[in-house]
Amino acid sequence: MTMSRRQFVGSVAGAGITSLAAPHFLSAQPSEPIRIGLLAAKTGPLASGGIDMDLALTMFLRERENTLAGRKVELIVADTAGVPATARTKAQELVEKNNVHCIIGPLAAFEALAIADYLTEKEMPTLGVAAAEDMTQRHPSPWFVRLTSTSAQCAYPLADYAAKELKYKRIVTIADDFAYGHEMCAGFQRSFEDSGGKIIQKIFTPLATPDYGSYVAQVKAGDAIFLGTAGSNGFRFLRQFIEYGLKDKMAVIGGMTALDESVLRNMGDEALGILTTSWYSAELDNPLNKAFAPAFRKQFKYDPGYYAGSTYVSGEVLEVALKSIQANVEDKKALMAAIRGSNADTVRGVIKFDGSGNAIGNVYIRKVTKSDGRLVNSVIKTYPDVTQFWTYDKAAFLKNPVYSRDYPPAKNLEQ
Repeated sequence: MTMSRRQFVGSVAGAGITSLAAPHFLSAQPSEPIRIGLLAAKTGPLASGGIDMDLALTMFLRERENTLAGRKVELIVADTAGVPATARTKAQELVEKNNVHCIIGPLAAFEALAIADYLTEKEMPTLGVAAAEDMTQRHPSPWFVRLTSTSAQCAYPLADYAAKELKYKRIVTIADDFAYGHEMCAGFQRSFEDSGGKIIQKIFTPLATPDYGSYVAQVKAGDAIFLGTAGSNGFRFLRQFIEYGLKDKMAVIGGMTALDESVLRNMGDEALGILTTSWYSAELDNPLNKAFAPAFRKQFKYDPGYYAGSTYVSGEVLEVALKSIQANVEDKKALMAAIRGSNADTVRGVIKFDGSGNAIGNVYIRKVTKSDGRLVNSVIKTYPDVTQFWTYDKAAFLKNPVYSRDYPPAKNLEQ
């Protein structure tokens, strides 16, 4: 029998109410551990992010002696290599071979899209990292939450800041040529143009671009260039952008992962002053992050960023949910309801979910500065409680196509 989303949500709520009163919660927990599957791209062009995902989640669990809500935890890590087909194969292995109780990840939007239907079919509680927009928009799953943001969610505030506070009028965008890059640049374009600016050029580059020289040579003169890159691509593009002498002629601003902390550790003073946007920074001034970021830096010799933060936050949300159901992960509906209703205090701040399972939380405008001799993303402005729909009407938003290379149409491109 096919269950509608409304029926599912109702049954989950009912299950949660019933379970709290049920005698089995008072009995001894099963002797087997909670099995958590992590899908992370640990090889390929996105490997730096996938490795950080693994390091941070492993660190989170070790801090708790691999025990959550009084029950032992086993972490099973699967390398997706940043390949959709591999991500699907690894997801199937985690579910059907390893019998995991929940999955965290994967990293890339195209990986998440490749496994979404399968994980929903298997009713697998999933704490998502990838930013693929439609997974919490036109095609939400009751078994999925995203703890980071959609591709465009953090780009909206930066576009607003660029137009209204930096007074930029003409911007070029360049991004990796896959869903994440398309969606991020589309959201940035929409918000910037709604604020009176113009996107004069859009450039998309292959994810595994070995040399950005030919693309740098194409860049038109504008007030700034927006980087929608992932992994180490932002660093490699910026290096050649500077070599061509363009950084002195136009400002550089970037999306969530363009100058991630994992990238900054390989850069020098050329990165100073660059503005980026994200839901996280290692410099966030809250008690949980002031414990996490220094501990991560002490252990791994660099600051945690988007990718490390994503899985650490996943652990925090999962722990709150498990405590509320006394670690009864066998009751998948109760687990999913507890995750969605957790409102957990995390290293990124308090996180809550909208009705489609997407995080609502602060978005930060960050500036690369120096602290104790290292490059950091200092927070210079906070946009509170940003949703995936920004300031737009949700119903009208969802009637439009998902963001892409061609939507919304670019009306101000210069030839």
